[in-house]
Amino acid sequence: MEISLKYLPGGRAAASGNMMAQSDLDLKETALKEDLKFYFMNPCEKYRARHQIPWKLALQILKILMVTTQLIFFGLSNQLVVSFKEENTVAFKHLFLKGYSGVDEDDYSCSIYTQQDAYDSIFYVINQYKQLKNISLGTLGYEHDGSGLKICKQQYKKGAMLPSNDTLNIDISTETECIVLKPQELASKKAELKLNSSFFNLEFYRLIQVEISFKLKGIALQTIHARELPDCYAFQNTITFNNRAHSGKIKIYFDSDTDIQECKDWHILGSVFQKNSQYILVFDGFVILSCLASLILCTRSIVLALRLQKRFVNFFLEKYKRHVCHADRLEFINGWYVLVIISDVMTIIGSILKMEIKAKNLTSYDVCSILLGTSTLFVWVGVIRYLGYFQTYNVLILTMQASLPKVLRFCCCAGMIYLGYTFCGWIVLGPYHEKFEDLNTVAECLFSLVNGDDMFATFAQIQQKSTLVWVFSRLYLYSFISLFIYMILSLFIALITDSYDTIKKYQQSGFPVTDLHEFLKDCGNVSYRKEQASMPSICCCRRRLSDDNLILIN
Repeated sequence: MEISLKYLPGGRAAASGNMMAQSDLDLKETALKEDLKFYFMNPCEKYRARHQIPWKLALQILKILMVTTQLIFFGLSNQLVVSFKEENTVAFKHLFLKGYSGVDEDDYSCSIYTQQDAYDSIFYVINQYKQLKNISLGTLGYEHDGSGLKICKQQYKKGAMLPSNDTLNIDISTETECIVLKPQELASKKAELKLNSSFFNLEFYRLIQVEISFKLKGIALQTIHARELPDCYAFQNTITFNNRAHSGKIKIYFDSDTDIQECKDWHILGSVFQKNSQYILVFDGFVILSCLASLILCTRSIVLALRLQKRFVNFFLEKYKRHVCHADRLEFINGWYVLVIISDVMTIIGSILKMEIKAKNLTSYDVCSILLGTSTLFVWVGVIRYLGYFQTYNVLILTMQASLPKVLRFCCCAGMIYLGYTFCGWIVLGPYHEKFEDLNTVAECLFSLVNGDDMFATFAQIQQKSTLVWVFSRLYLYSFISLFIYMILSLFIALITDSYDTIKKYQQSGFPVTDLHEFLKDCGNVSYRKEQASMPSICCCRRRLSDDNLILIN
């Protein structure tokens, strides 16, 4: 045919070429419309159109059940770990803190006010450490690597201080001295010599702090009742006698860092533990396989969507000589697939860590908890996508998408005012109110006030030592509450309500039409997108009247 065109007159040959090019373009347009229509169908419509089984939908439902079950099993196991740590910390406080009542004073366990109390508390820790195996109810033991009870005192260098004459002569550079009392030496005369040495003659006017640290080991046998192998724990305990303020009050801080370690030698009779562990490991393996399959399918869908987007952009440029707007390009990027991919990656990594923890090869409970917890959150949030296929349930998603940009801009402006109140409250009310002592506490206190919590207590706890500060606190709190609750919070709610009203109006009268939807409008009788997920944010991409002649739809 191409050869015969050479012998035709030029006009007829050109006309025939244009007709063939136009026919080619029409075929390409028809194929593109069919692919676009099928891409924007939901799984049920795809099945009715081409009898394509919704494998991704079935896999996501299965994955929700498996991931949630896995999280419950891990949560029950992790709950035993948390309770064991907390109960041991309480037990240590009762064992090593003299006169501990069971109630901590704010951020420290207890306080002492006399020199004799300081000596008694220090020697009480030493004596309790010495008799640990005879008095402790837990499965505790000493560290076997030669370490023991380490006592360090930090103090200023020599000087003189006469408060009665308002004179002070002291070197502010500090020095630190330490001694170590090993468990096997505590009953010997060598330990008595150390206890009677000049090290324990404390000069409190230049004493900064005394720190007692020791490591203990224990085994959590309660996991046996849950048919799990026990864990071995290492407790690094530190007792700090803080005298930095030199105010006549020494605060005693107790800190316990827990490290879960792999037990080196197991001799547990019974096969129940092994069978139970094997079943859970096999189940975790199935979770990893399902997430891997979901990851592959969702990645494949995104790749195919990007290819389809490229076809649409090139066709639009070729036929209508114009570029597709950014909002229409984003229609091809399914955010739910991205969320599922992130969730699958986190679940796979978390499941591998869980298997290693179950096999007692790793002890990264916190990392595993964050990964599995976040991935399960994303999985359940992803369920909203399938509810979004129904117009009645799609209002939440559309409202969140429409209001998010306006809410973020509004929060940036309100955040400046919030930060101003935070800094102001910290510097002015900090010395007179415990809720304003540090920036983090101030921010939390103000956030609770915005939500109407603990208002009267915040007003009542301000100390009335300074009339000026008391009056300022009233002006400060009244202005903050009035501004944020009555104005800023109301405007925040109004932004979301306005977006909701806009979505409801669009659902009744129709969403703004973009180039993509206009292109697919006459694509056939099959509905390609029941929820019509066009957002008000893409109204800027609505076709201009001057461009109507560029869009030719059969």
